[in-house]
Amino acid sequence: MIDEKAGLPTVPHRIVIVGGGAGGLPLATALGDKLGRRGKAAITLVDRAETHVWKPLLHEVAAGRMDAAAHDVDYLAVAYWHRFRFRQGAVESLNRAHRELEVGSVVDDDGRQILPARSIPYDTLIFCIGSTTNDFGIPGVAAHAISLDTPLDAERFHRRLLAAAVRADGEATDGRPSRVDIVIIGAGATGVELAAEIRQTTRTHALYGLDKLDPARDIHLTLLEAAPRILPQLGERIAKAATELLGRLGIVVRTGERVVAVDEEGVHTADGTTLRADLIVWAAGIQAPPLLAQLDGLEVNRANQLVVTATLQTTRDPDIFAFGDCAAAPWLGRDKEGALVPPRAQAARQQAALLVRTMRARLAGAPLPEFHFRDFGSLVSLGELSAVGNLMGRLIGGSMLIQGLIARAMYASLYKLHQASIHGYFRVMLDTIGRFLRRRMEPRIKLH
Repeated sequence: MIDEKAGLPTVPHRIVIVGGGAGGLPLATALGDKLGRRGKAAITLVDRAETHVWKPLLHEVAAGRMDAAAHDVDYLAVAYWHRFRFRQGAVESLNRAHRELEVGSVVDDDGRQILPARSIPYDTLIFCIGSTTNDFGIPGVAAHAISLDTPLDAERFHRRLLAAAVRADGEATDGRPSRVDIVIIGAGATGVELAAEIRQTTRTHALYGLDKLDPARDIHLTLLEAAPRILPQLGERIAKAATELLGRLGIVVRTGERVVAVDEEGVHTADGTTLRADLIVWAAGIQAPPLLAQLDGLEVNRANQLVVTATLQTTRDPDIFAFGDCAAAPWLGRDKEGALVPPRAQAARQQAALLVRTMRARLAGAPLPEFHFRDFGSLVSLGELSAVGNLMGRLIGGSMLIQGLIARAMYASLYKLHQASIHGYFRVMLDTIGRFLRRRMEPRIKLH
């Protein structure tokens, strides 16, 4: 680009996106196509990992339904295809006066430095780094429970699940009592989906050489929830339908039980009950990463979320935006006064689409649009062949409960839409066909 008055080259507007998750990667892709390709802006995506896996599917990775390595997306490849730059590293600090983001060094598995710490300059900075588990300071959770925050966490749980099943099969073969106790703390969407997936994948795993293991008898699944019912963030009808389906799968649901400690013996609740556990998953709460509370004075709430306005700009710096789980965005609309946009993938997707328009308006010096969240309903997966949820919208005049194969197909389509936002519909169609053709040459679950 050339400054016509001075006759000198000008630097394109620098848009830096921190976080390549459900919102960040589609945003970088869209901005790269619309602005980066035409030289109107320089787009940079920053993430601590090398690859992207859609977080709503981590419960399938943990249970073994999905191989993360077969579904991850290489940031460098997407950056090359869509005309943006990728910089790997974890954010360490922010200098708003100099408009610089400080990114830490990157090391390999042996601790050797691959990339040094760097400063990344920006004109517009966008945070979308998602959320992490909130253990509320309960003793023993960090040491004895696994949280599904990253693909590495999910794969670690999967390996432990396989080892526990093999051990139980060996005990049964030797004529000894065999039992695997799994306790999932938190019956939100993650906990419910993980419980259902484990029940169904362990049945499949038993077919691959575990001759003495009876999953229905030997693998005991307990879902603990402090609230009076499961799925407390969703509607009561969804919760009731999901509870019935979990019961059919032989999963014990215990509501109204607050966990006070976790140790080697198991899970301890407020009423004095101790639940023995070989595997413990913590899925009871989320918060934004603590890093956000240390970003050069930007305003955060009690959950570490960056407080933003209706335009998704942070309250203390109009050059910095935030969206997705890490942002406390006002939910505009009737009867929504004081409410925040819920931390859901559909919200991040809608906000990413708005920010494409926002960046165009910002470059043109035009007023920025406000974000109005449209709730299209929620779906909860209950294994490969079932799901439950509700649809919301003008076409159906309110809310409609759906479940079974139709709900499961709609749940699967959400992932396809996410893939299409990165690769385009044609590539996703080819990938889907290829995976379908390979199914007969691969085991139905991941066995290692």
